[in-house]
Amino acid sequence: MDVSETTWRKSRRSEDDGGNCVEVASLPGVIAVRDSKDPDGPKLALDRDAFGTFLARLKQH
Repeated sequence: MDVSETTWRKSRRSEDDGGNCVEVASLPGVIAVRDSKDPDGPKLALDRDAFGTFLARLKQH
């Protein structure tokens, strides 16, 4: 997955205090997720349905 030209964004609820945060990017057919503190580290790619399920599960906790 080439994300070198990808625009990443943080949640509006994120703060800039260095805490735990993820960033997401919309790519053709998938949503990519990465750790904001390690932008060159691993990325997770989820199809849009899986990403929706992921968000719904997070909201339950």
